[in-house]
Amino acid sequence: MADRYLSLTGTAPGRFLTRRLGLPQPAALHRWSPDRPALDGPVLHLTAGPSSLDLAPVLARTGLTVTTRRPEDAAAGGPGAGGSRPAAAVLDATGVRDVDTLAGVHAALHPVVRSVAPSGRIVVLGAPLDPADHHQSAAQQALEGFTRSLGKEIGGGRTVNLVRLTDAGAAGSTLRFLLSPRSAYVSGQVIDVLAAAGSARQADAPRADPGRPLAGRTALVTGAARGIGAAVAETLARDGARVVVLDVPQAEQDARSLADRLGGTALTLDVTAADAGERIAAELPDGLDVLVHNAGVTRDRRLVNMPAGRWSSVLDVNLASVLRTTDALLAKGTLRPGGRIVATASIAGLAGNAGQTNYGASKAGIVGLVRSLAPRALAEHGVTVNAVAPGFIETRMTAAIPLFLREAGRRMNSLAQGGLPVDVAETTAWLADPASGAVNGQVVRVCGQSLLGA
Repeated sequence: MADRYLSLTGTAPGRFLTRRLGLPQPAALHRWSPDRPALDGPVLHLTAGPSSLDLAPVLARTGLTVTTRRPEDAAAGGPGAGGSRPAAAVLDATGVRDVDTLAGVHAALHPVVRSVAPSGRIVVLGAPLDPADHHQSAAQQALEGFTRSLGKEIGGGRTVNLVRLTDAGAAGSTLRFLLSPRSAYVSGQVIDVLAAAGSARQADAPRADPGRPLAGRTALVTGAARGIGAAVAETLARDGARVVVLDVPQAEQDARSLADRLGGTALTLDVTAADAGERIAAELPDGLDVLVHNAGVTRDRRLVNMPAGRWSSVLDVNLASVLRTTDALLAKGTLRPGGRIVATASIAGLAGNAGQTNYGASKAGIVGLVRSLAPRALAEHGVTVNAVAPGFIETRMTAAIPLFLREAGRRMNSLAQGGLPVDVAETTAWLADPASGAVNGQVVRVCGQSLLGA
């Protein structure tokens, strides 16, 4: 369903009216398209405190013109290279170790934050917390509060995220994602990027075809016949993957139609079946590189009115089937070394939602699965495990929500609008990238920085 309020605020009378009434003023987001595959403008490289990171080659691979601004130049403010407004600012704050050096964050961004173009990006780079240095930990944790707060005030479709890292090279795919239109609905996130070892990490080097990072890889998406799952399948296929579209037998026609269009294959089965993992493995004798757990259901009702069947059906589809199939595919070696598992959580599992105790429990369980399995899957199988947590996404399900609740869901985030299925798909594709092996155990919210939850 079209967001008519967003369309209204895109007109001069609409902007005037909403400004006078103090209403949200969402901006049309710049999402990836073949015609506009990159942000419009240069990226500013800023520094707060001392740093040993070599960001130059990593930023060069974003395809954006890079302007490096030293701390002593920060007061100059103004536009980026060639007089154009910067599309992004990357602040290296890995050297911030105490309250005094935190002042460098203000000094670097204060003069330039207004000049960042609409739908622009601010990415703050921090360091992991040092358990042996509580001053450093306090200063680095302060960056999280700073980032989330700036994201809620910056407006104009701009996003603000924090990346904690130790190795600039390991963060290449993450910075390319965050500094691109693909991350339009990802804001207020804290992403830990740790140097990965072994087969989970592929060298982050220039590719023969940068637009097809998944070429030669096989991806399976559950619940893929429609909605978010279909968008994920389409995006992975766009990036070069051979996609297996999995859904229930009742959706066979839609699944086969999508698979035919993408040049993939369709697989129909019930993921809650005890032998679902074995059947998937049998259908993929050559192995699997990307496993996306997207299948999910809702059976909303307040706990006092919820029969046991409503509880168990949601937990079985959304959580138990994910655990069973993941265990089976790892045990059988179906997921090849260097593989990626991406599960679908939800902000309902992080913040809770009235009438969704079953759904919230199932999606919080996905978070627990990711955090526990990720280090072991990497060590034992060379496979990373992450999750996406969608917020209000414009689907047929949200279109059926009553008008006032739907409008509240759309506006209660920093971007003041609902996301699209492709926003979840783009985030999944980044986590599936062979160069994203240093991203492991992360739960990334695709929610426009929802005002609910952390």
